[in-house]
Amino acid sequence: MTIIEGFKPNAQQQSKHRLAVLAYDGVVLGDLAIPLETFGRVHNDEGQACYDVRVCGASQDVLSEHLNLKIPWGLSFVARADTIIVPGIEDLEQPIPPAVLRALRSAFKRGARIASICTGAFVLARVGLLDGLRATTHWRAAEQLAQRYPQIEVDADVLYVDNGRVLTSAGAAAGMDLCLYIVRRDHGASIAARVAKASVMPLERFGGQAQFIEHKAPECAESMGPLLLWMERNLRKNLSLSIIARQARMSTRTLSRRFREQAGMTPAQWTIQARVHRVQHLLETTRLSIERIAVEAGFRTATVLRERFGHTVGISPTAYRRSFGASR
Repeated sequence: MTIIEGFKPNAQQQSKHRLAVLAYDGVVLGDLAIPLETFGRVHNDEGQACYDVRVCGASQDVLSEHLNLKIPWGLSFVARADTIIVPGIEDLEQPIPPAVLRALRSAFKRGARIASICTGAFVLARVGLLDGLRATTHWRAAEQLAQRYPQIEVDADVLYVDNGRVLTSAGAAAGMDLCLYIVRRDHGASIAARVAKASVMPLERFGGQAQFIEHKAPECAESMGPLLLWMERNLRKNLSLSIIARQARMSTRTLSRRFREQAGMTPAQWTIQARVHRVQHLLETTRLSIERIAVEAGFRTATVLRERFGHTVGISPTAYRRSFGASR
């Protein structure tokens, strides 16, 4: 295995904003590298580094999926850090060293700022730092976070959430969005823009995590499954409540009650969601015009499509196609 040793700052760095990046077995390497690269690039107008960035852990030896890491700093620096970054973990069942959890609790009590990247939100949740708060994580893990910790308001559609001293971000590149946001909050837009430019990243991305969520086949929950499949196959048609109820051989009142019980939303909400997913698929795989896609997905006009799509995904259909669409 490759051994990577972290950088140890010199004595001149002690007066800077102390920023600790935690490392533990199973840490996601990308989540670990992003804050090191981002905050390590932050310099003021005089060219001086703004952050004293250190990788810290309960043990000097940390195993990741691909590398054996040698961690130069212990948790004593975490006890003095102004900001602590908690990267994601590959396996959500991976135990976190109790000393790390205690260090996070103590740091929060003394007023430190704590931010998680990706599934690092599960670590904050274990400590109880997200109780009663809105938070996010990678969209693939959002449902699991909400189920394990119902006291957390999980928002899977955003890139990051700022609760003041506790911040969370979605997965992968959203960690960069969060780090740039923190730099901007600490040192202003000008310095943050320099860091973003050096990282070849926009200072602020449009839209949220919703634009990256894979569209799924309709959930076939209990007795409502066949009806959901029928609706999915007939999105181009008029799917009013009365028409859906007729297909289900129920009264509109019974349908509405059972649909919400099994699908977790109204028939109208489910239909809009399914149509938006159809639009995403057509934008990704075809060069059909927006007007034609509106017809194929069951929206009356391109105007209605743009309104519904923007509200659900957070960006325009044109911007979505530019990011994810098939090549010309």
